[in-house]
Amino acid sequence: MPIQSRGSVKLPVLLLAAALILSGCWGKAEPGGGSGGQIAQRDNSTVTAGGGKPVSFTIGYASGDPATKQAIEAAISAYMQAYPNVQVQDVSETSSSAYLDWLKVKDAVGEFPDLVEMRDTEAFAGTEKIVPLPEELVALFDHPPQVNGQVWNAPLFVSAPQGIIYSKKAYADAGITALPSTYDEFLQIQSRLKASGITPLVVGGKDIFHMGFWVNKFLIDDVYAKDPDWNAKRNAGKVHFADDNVVQAMTDFKNLFMNDVDEGWLSTGDNQTASILVSGKAAQLFSGSWMFSQIKEADPGFEFGFYAVPDRLGKRNVVGLQSPSGWSLSAQAAGDPLKKQAIVDFVRFFFSPEQYAVFLSSIDSVPSTKQELTREAGEQMQVVLDLMADPKVTKSLMINNWWGDNLIPPQFRNWFYKLLQEMVVKDGDVLEYMKRADTEYDRQVKEYRQ
Repeated sequence: MPIQSRGSVKLPVLLLAAALILSGCWGKAEPGGGSGGQIAQRDNSTVTAGGGKPVSFTIGYASGDPATKQAIEAAISAYMQAYPNVQVQDVSETSSSAYLDWLKVKDAVGEFPDLVEMRDTEAFAGTEKIVPLPEELVALFDHPPQVNGQVWNAPLFVSAPQGIIYSKKAYADAGITALPSTYDEFLQIQSRLKASGITPLVVGGKDIFHMGFWVNKFLIDDVYAKDPDWNAKRNAGKVHFADDNVVQAMTDFKNLFMNDVDEGWLSTGDNQTASILVSGKAAQLFSGSWMFSQIKEADPGFEFGFYAVPDRLGKRNVVGLQSPSGWSLSAQAAGDPLKKQAIVDFVRFFFSPEQYAVFLSSIDSVPSTKQELTREAGEQMQVVLDLMADPKVTKSLMINNWWGDNLIPPQFRNWFYKLLQEMVVKDGDVLEYMKRADTEYDRQVKEYRQ
C-alpha cells in the first residue's frame, strides 16, 4: 500500500467511566513530573484513604522501558499529592532483563512489593503470594483474563501490535515508495536500504527482553497464528521446537539478524535504539507503540512511520490479545485493612479517566478499561488502533504471555532468547539449536512441576 501521512484524529478509545472515579472534585491540571503530560489533581480536602490516617505501601514494577517508568512515577507522584497521608515507596527493579528473578529475590528476603506489576501470575498465585483482585476493581475492566477462575490483575493496558518504526527520509533516499505487502517484499526493502548506504535495522540485544520482539514476530507467523494452543501441545510432548514450522521461524530470525541487523546489536541497549534511529545510523526499529514518545523526545522533527510486517502470504499477524498481567495485590498487604484500602484507592486513581488518559498518552498504548474517551491519536498510533480493530489481522501473544495449559516454564523465555543470540553469533545450525531447546524445555517442565 502507498505510504501516506495522516494528521492527528480524534477517536473513541476504551476507558473507565467517570462514574467509577474516586469521589470528589477534580481540580486544575498540573504538570506531571517526568511524563511529558498533564496530571489530573484532586482537591485534597476530600476524604482520603483510611480516613486520613498515615499509611504506606511499596510498589514494584519492571522499569526496562523508560517511557512507562516515567509514566508510572508520574502517577505515583500525583496520587501522593491527592492523598497526602499516603506514602508510596517505589521499589521498581532496575533491569527488566530478569524481572521474574528480581521478584523472587524480593520474596526471598521478605521484601515482596505490596502492589506489584505481575507478569507471571500463575507462578505467584500458586504460591499464594498474591490475592484475587477485589471485585470493585474487577468491574473496571472489560473481560479481564482469568486464572483458575479468578481475576488476579488490573491490566495496565492491552498488549499492542509490534512492527516496523521506519525513517521516512531513509525510505525516500532508498527510493522506497510503498510499504511491503509480503515478507519477501519486506526483505527487498532491506536490500534497497543497504544499497543506499544505511544499516537497515537497529536491535537492542543487550537487553534480553528486546530480543522477544523479533523472535515472537516469526513464532506468531509460523506457529501461533495457525495454532494458538501450540504451547499446550508442547507441554504434552505432541509438538517440538525441532518441528519444521519452528525451525522455519527461527531460520528467518537468524537470516534477518545475520544479513540486515546492525553489527553491534548484542551490545546495544533498548534505551539506545531511539537515538540510533533518529541519528540516521539505522533506518528501522522493530518495536511497539511505547517507543513513539521516546522517538519524538529524542528528535521532535524526526519523521517516521509504522507498519506491521506481513508474512509470506501477505497476512498480518500481531501481538494484540489480553493476558493475565498488571497490578496485583500481595497477600500480605491484603491482610492489612488500612494498607489494602490505600492500594485499592491507588488502582482506582491510576485508572480514573483523567489520570489514565495521561498514562496512555505518555506511552502510546491501548487501554484495558471499559468506557470511552476521546483523545488525539497521531499518525503512528492510528495505525496501531487500526490493526487492533481489523478483524482480518490475527491477534496473538508472545511465547511467555500465555497461561493455563499454554503456560511455559517461567525461566524458559530468557534461556531461549539467549540460545538464539548464541545461534546467530556462532552461525549455528538452526535444527541443532532447536533440538537443544527441546531438551532444555523438557528439563524445565519437569523441574517446574515438581
